[in-house]
Amino acid sequence: MTTFTRPVSIFVGLGFPRDVETVQEAWEVLHEWNGARGPTYAAALLACRSALAGKLTTKKARDAFVAFAKAAGILAPDALETATTRAAQDWLAA
Repeated sequence: MTTFTRPVSIFVGLGFPRDVETVQEAWEVLHEWNGARGPTYAAALLACRSALAGKLTTKKARDAFVAFAKAAGILAPDALETATTRAAQDWLAA
């Protein structure tokens, strides 16, 4: 099984959140990545490839992808939490 137990929320494009739900989706994000490709990128790419080949657990691939997203500065907080916080801030500012 290559579906994550919990999606990984990342920011893409102009800061829009995207939920990455499978190893395949994580691999696609990594494959299309135009930013810096340091050690966490390489580790995440290898982990996703290995998980897709059945040589590594989905959890380990997810953990590697989360580490990459944190290092790249694209890891997003939970979308519901973000929306709730934004609504509260707007309400307080009014």
